[in-house]
Amino acid sequence: MNQDPNAQPAPNPNRKPPELKPGTVKKMVIGIVAAVVLFYLGSTSFYTVQEQERAAILTFGKYDRETSSGLHFKWPSPIQEVRIVPAELTQHITIGYRENGNSVTPVDEESMMITGDENIVSADAVVTWKISNIRNYLHNISNPEQFLRNATSASIRSVIGSQKLDYAITDGKTAIQDQVRERLIELQNKYETGIQIIDLKFQDIEPPGGEVEDAFRAVTNAREEKNTKINNAAKYENDRIPKARGEAQALIEKAEAEKKSRVLNAQGDVAKFNAIYAEYAKNPGVTESRLILETLEKILPNAQIFITNSGSDTVNYLPLNELLKGSGASSTNSNNNNTGSNQQSQGGDGQ
Repeated sequence: MNQDPNAQPAPNPNRKPPELKPGTVKKMVIGIVAAVVLFYLGSTSFYTVQEQERAAILTFGKYDRETSSGLHFKWPSPIQEVRIVPAELTQHITIGYRENGNSVTPVDEESMMITGDENIVSADAVVTWKISNIRNYLHNISNPEQFLRNATSASIRSVIGSQKLDYAITDGKTAIQDQVRERLIELQNKYETGIQIIDLKFQDIEPPGGEVEDAFRAVTNAREEKNTKINNAAKYENDRIPKARGEAQALIEKAEAEKKSRVLNAQGDVAKFNAIYAEYAKNPGVTESRLILETLEKILPNAQIFITNSGSDTVNYLPLNELLKGSGASSTNSNNNNTGSNQQSQGGDGQ
């Protein structure tokens, strides 16, 4: 009978498995425990802090120190515990509504409140904040976001509750916003929450929907139209008043210039008269003769004046008119003769 060399012998059901020695089992248990301990120590001794985070180290539950971003080592738990918070991140919370992607859900229990004149108004706001003190943030408040939401709602209600509705939805929005922000900062400082309020902005302050909203919207539009007309009137006033002042100043300066000109001319005339009078006082006869001659020149500009001596007994006659005429005729003839001679000379030259 042929047997297959590769065939394995059939197992013996009566054969017992090999027994482990007590030392070997002990070593395996110790190795497993050591591996678990090392894994636990490694997983609880090292931690990583991201760029916008800060970590607080608690030693036996007591605040010890803070660490910034990076990989850090600490004593394993329960000796030390690490709590990481987004201390470098600027955060936002909404009051009166919630945003979920592109959808907005109103929260009436936060937005609805009563004004000082017992009217209902809806106020929505956004609070910008960040963590300024990690120790206070972790130990002084249990739910920081809920505390901030409640504190903001309380601040808004306390301020709007002392104002009239008409003022709250029109001119007083900015003033109320500043008062609410100051009140909210006071609450954070009072309770030492470790939260820094960066800003608070109202989205809407308006009465509830319906006829009341329409009525107040009409009032608001009328007030805005009134302010627009007031601003236009002030603009026109600011434009016209400087021009009128400039024109008035120009007239005043022109009058002053005319006044000075007339005064100077009058002073010049006075000085001229005084100078003439001084010369006249020295020799009245000469001045009198000169004035007479000047007057005659003005009255008879084309007259011929002859001066004779009438002091002697004889009458002197000198025909000045005939002499002047003769001298005029002779000068005319000489001019004609000169012209003729010039013409003859020119003719001789031509021949």
